Amino acid sequence: MSASRYDAIIIGGGHNGLVTAAYLARAGKEVLVLEKRHVLGGAAVTEEINPGFKYSVCSYVVSLLRPEIIRDLELPKHGLQILPLESTFTPLPNGDYLARWADHDHTRREIYRHSPRDADAYDDFGKLMYQLAVAVKPILAMVPPDPTSMSPKDLMGFLKLGKHFHNLGHEQFHALYKLMTMSAADYLGEWFETEALKATMSASGIIGTFLGPRSPGTAYVLLHHYLGEIDGAMRAWGFAKGGTGSISEAIASAARSHGAEIQTGAGVVRVIVKNGKATGIVLDDGREYTASIVVSALDPKRTFLELVDEEYLPRDFVSDIKRFKIRGSSGKVNLSLSELPDFTCKPGVNQLHKGAISISPSIDYLERAYDEAKYGGFSSRPYMDIIIPSMIDPGMAPPGKHVMSIFVQYAPSDLRGGWDETKREVFGDAVIDTLAQYAPNLPGAILHRQVLTPWDIDRDMGLTSGNIFHGELTLHQLFCMRPAVGYSDYTTPLRNYYQAGSGTHPAGGITGASGRLAALRILADAPR
Repeated sequence: MSASRYDAIIIGGGHNGLVTAAYLARAGKEVLVLEKRHVLGGAAVTEEINPGFKYSVCSYVVSLLRPEIIRDLELPKHGLQILPLESTFTPLPNGDYLARWADHDHTRREIYRHSPRDADAYDDFGKLMYQLAVAVKPILAMVPPDPTSMSPKDLMGFLKLGKHFHNLGHEQFHALYKLMTMSAADYLGEWFETEALKATMSASGIIGTFLGPRSPGTAYVLLHHYLGEIDGAMRAWGFAKGGTGSISEAIASAARSHGAEIQTGAGVVRVIVKNGKATGIVLDDGREYTASIVVSALDPKRTFLELVDEEYLPRDFVSDIKRFKIRGSSGKVNLSLSELPDFTCKPGVNQLHKGAISISPSIDYLERAYDEAKYGGFSSRPYMDIIIPSMIDPGMAPPGKHVMSIFVQYAPSDLRGGWDETKREVFGDAVIDTLAQYAPNLPGAILHRQVLTPWDIDRDMGLTSGNIFHGELTLHQLFCMRPAVGYSDYTTPLRNYYQAGSGTHPAGGITGASGRLAALRILADAPR
């Protein structure tokens, strides 16, 4: 389509924006997606930064992608293929290790090696978390009702929500209440005694947050990551063949198959507003496009404080968005390797190289990493979540070589003195030095490294403060309060202007849920 007017313009070609575009195009709408970067995907992107080596630059694993999206958009037909991660491996400073496997019996035997009591508790814990995940899962597909509204639709929404939780058993409701209010460390401490097990499991409660494992509320984030599934298998995590960019490309292919137009290298600088209504956008090169609907898949800060003049928005709403916490807490290091890391606790090449590797030996280790960030520095001994994509998908690196993907926490966006190139490299050195304690051959195997701080992620990927969830996953920023009360239903104070990014319910991760729910809301609304 070459005309400059569309039914809908989507700002941002991240995976949520692409999902919105695909659903709208599937419904027969003329859709245009505008992405500032040269490549689609936002944080879910694969790039060949070092020739021959493909990096999942930011996001690196998948589990939370909603099965209804995979089904509705026929993503496997468009190239989506998820390869399983079979294990989580935690090397320990004393030369031992802890491993958990996709095979439950194998995991139980491994935990028993550390603690027979924990092996028994692990079964009961897994059953309860599965039950809670099943109980909470329907909320992921629910548009949050407005607690300030007395409209029949919102009242019915809260009634439906109340009935849902009323149907939970006493044990499940009590456990859910504790998960919503406790720290991950305290909650897991009620179940287990093995330090490495508690630490590695609690790490799921701190990923992407500016909180430590002992901070209240992190137990909920633990549950958030339990909500994932692959092919119906709950809590399963995998790697997208070709890297996370292949997820975005599959969604983009689905959108194009329904007629959507997608432009890269097209940065939107302003939403055009007339008489309280969004009517189009202006690009950084001066071009203008008009549309009946404008959708921002960017984070709330950019959606409302950069693309729209404040004079068009209610003062209280602007204050809410300014108070919305969106601090970045993590960085990413991607490596090209001449050989695999050789872990002293498990020498040689083995199956554990095909799974996740967690540098989380103890709760104290994680809390100390948080303490450094809390007072303005990055962690000198950080928590790391690592995979070696080339061991799962050999096409990610040349024969005999490997790529290593390292998620690192903590790296505060408001680093004392600010980030610059020098501090970026010192941060990268801290990551390598820490890993060398467990795999001494690693420094000598590095052919190339890419180090991303929150400063880089903000500047290059368009995520404010480098926050991977478009906003912190704290209780006061979830469900009907995400990103602000009265506007958690994907609408905005401007008519015909919608939001579809991870700053809306149900929040971050490669879920696509925000994009889908936004599209369904748009299709249900008559143009305002």
